[in-house]
Amino acid sequence: MDFLNQLPFASYMAFLAAITVSLLLVWTKSWHGKFSLDFTQGIQKFHIHPTPRVGGIAIVAGVVVAYVTSRPERQAFLGPLLLAGIPAFVFGLAEDVTKQVSVLARLLATMLSGALGWWITHVSITHVDIYLVDLLLSNLFISVLFTAFAIGGVANAINVIDGFHGLASGMVLLGLTGVAWIAMNVGDINLAYACVSIAAAMLGFFVVNWPMGKIFLGDGGSYFGGFALAWVAVLMVERNTQVTPFAALLICIYPVVEVLFSIYRRRLKKANPGQPDKQHLHSLIMRRYVRRKVPVAWQNPVTGLVLALMTVPAVLMAFYFQHSAAGAALACLGFMLGYVGIYARIVRHHWCSPISFLFVKPSY
Repeated sequence: MDFLNQLPFASYMAFLAAITVSLLLVWTKSWHGKFSLDFTQGIQKFHIHPTPRVGGIAIVAGVVVAYVTSRPERQAFLGPLLLAGIPAFVFGLAEDVTKQVSVLARLLATMLSGALGWWITHVSITHVDIYLVDLLLSNLFISVLFTAFAIGGVANAINVIDGFHGLASGMVLLGLTGVAWIAMNVGDINLAYACVSIAAAMLGFFVVNWPMGKIFLGDGGSYFGGFALAWVAVLMVERNTQVTPFAALLICIYPVVEVLFSIYRRRLKKANPGQPDKQHLHSLIMRRYVRRKVPVAWQNPVTGLVLALMTVPAVLMAFYFQHSAAGAALACLGFMLGYVGIYARIVRHHWCSPISFLFVKPSY
């Protein structure tokens, strides 16, 4: 309760800045729509009206305002995050505007943001609570490379699940809240408040995006939001070694599993792992369940909210097992198997073993 009563002024300013910029982008879409609108044609399009997809601008604006209005000890977190996040945001925004930036270029940009985070702060992943891996991570080059890959992976995973109103932004919002909760619990107050300020900026965007989808996160927003979540998760673990890295993974587990499983099933079907399709979990839930039960106008936001809320049990388990590598690792495994089990139920129309499902060539 003290935490809620003492929310920093910067978090309120971040929220106001993000919601203001979001609304301005919506109201002025006739001016910039030639470049910024996301139209309705496409394999993963579920919206019915052309919509601005540059919501990342509002989120970055909110974090900038949070930086300006924060205390110096919190600026020490927000400043490096903003600087290191530039490649992820710029390449994502370029894709939003031009639709011509390759997947590889955007992946490398998010990895560059992870490397820049280390270069600015000298923080990288040095342990994952797996003995042999920790030995490798004692080498600085491997540690930085692993950090860049992990952060780039999470950022791209957030982009992959960005398909419905409130889904990606809601997941990032809940994830940031989880990191702040754990950081507060272990006494890392300044990191906790920095996370709250970033979450406030994301919330400012969220209330314009959900439920009616007046503005979209876009690649710039999903990459920057994913980078921000991954980076503060790294800081949480490296600054507080009593917190197991598996707790950080657990917070990000839904988008991570979505990406890994998508790559796996596409390889089984001999399809290009980088090409979009309609077989993501959120797409299947929308087409096979939500459409049957929910009025058309609410199908998109209901799907987004339901999938975003999958992060809630993961955050709760991360908090409960924050000091237990074994407990958090088992929770990660349980979530992975649960994801595959649910996916199998959807495509096969009956419950089956997730292990057996993984080794059968998909027919869906």
